[in-house]
Amino acid sequence: MEKKYDVLSRISEQYDKMSKSHKAIANFISGHYDQAVFMTAAKLGETLGISESTVVRFADRVGYAGYPEFQHALEECVQGKLSSIQKMDAKYGRSTQSEVLTSVITADIEKLQHTIEHLDPAAFESAVENILAADNIYIMGLRSNEPLAEFLHFYLNMIRGGVVLLKTTSVSETFEQMIRINEKDCFIGISFPRYSMRTLKAMEFASDRNAKVIAVTDSTHSPMGLYSSCNLLARSDMVSIVDSLVAPLSVINALVVALCLRCPQEVRRNLEMLEETWNNYQVYLNDEINFIDDEPILNYSLRKE
Repeated sequence: MEKKYDVLSRISEQYDKMSKSHKAIANFISGHYDQAVFMTAAKLGETLGISESTVVRFADRVGYAGYPEFQHALEECVQGKLSSIQKMDAKYGRSTQSEVLTSVITADIEKLQHTIEHLDPAAFESAVENILAADNIYIMGLRSNEPLAEFLHFYLNMIRGGVVLLKTTSVSETFEQMIRINEKDCFIGISFPRYSMRTLKAMEFASDRNAKVIAVTDSTHSPMGLYSSCNLLARSDMVSIVDSLVAPLSVINALVVALCLRCPQEVRRNLEMLEETWNNYQVYLNDEINFIDDEPILNYSLRKE
C-alpha cells in the first residue's frame, strides 16, 4: 500500500487488539478521516465523548510519537483526495461566522509563529546583502502570489532604482524581459503551492546567468529551492480556496524594513524626492483623504478658504 495510506493500514491491522474506546476512535477516523484530519486531540475526544488523553494514547498505540505526528500522517493520507471546497466544509461547515473569523485568524497567527521558528536568519541576512549589492533586481510572483510581488516591488522602488517587476502570461515573454540579467543582478522568485512553473523557469534562467537568486516559498521541499542561493521560508498552507499570505507578507515586510535600516540616507532622499514630486504635481489631492487639524480634507476643492 502507498505510503500516504499507512495510517489507515496501521489502524486496520491493530483494530482487533484495541480497547473499546480505541475502536471507537478507529471507527470514526476510518469513516470520517476527511473531518478527523482537522481535529485536535481534545476536539476528537469531545466528539466521541472520551478523554483527550485516550486519543493521545490511541496515536501512540498505532505507532506514532504523539498526536501531532499521527495527525500529520493522517493529513498525508487524505492529501489530494479532497477538493478545497470539501476541506473548507469539513473544517468550517458547522461553524458560526464568528467562529470562522476566530479560526482563520488563529491559524494565521500559528503560521506566523511557525515562520519565526523556522526562518533561517543567515538566509535572511544573505537576502539583504544580495539585494543591496545588486545592480538590478528582478521580482516575480504570479497568480495569488502577485500581490506579494507588487508589494515588494513598490517598496524596493522607493528604496533604490533598478527594480523590475516581471508580469507576463508566457515563459518566452519572461525571458524577453530579463534577457540582460547577469552575475551582478538579483532575482527574487515568490511562489507557494501550487507552485508556478513560469516562476521556476525564470529562476532557472537567472541561475544559469549566475545572478543571485532568492526564493520566498513555503518549505525546504519547495521546487523553488532548486535554483535559489538563499530561501526565505514562510508558512502559507490554509484549508480554504484562499491562500494565506499573512506570513509571506510579514517576511517581505521585514525584508523591506531591514533594507531601509541599511541605507537610511538613500531612503530619506528618495522619499523627500517623492514628496516634492507629489506636492508639485498634486498627486494625492483628489484620490486620498488627509487629516489636517483633525478636519478631513477629501480633496482640494473642499478646503476652507
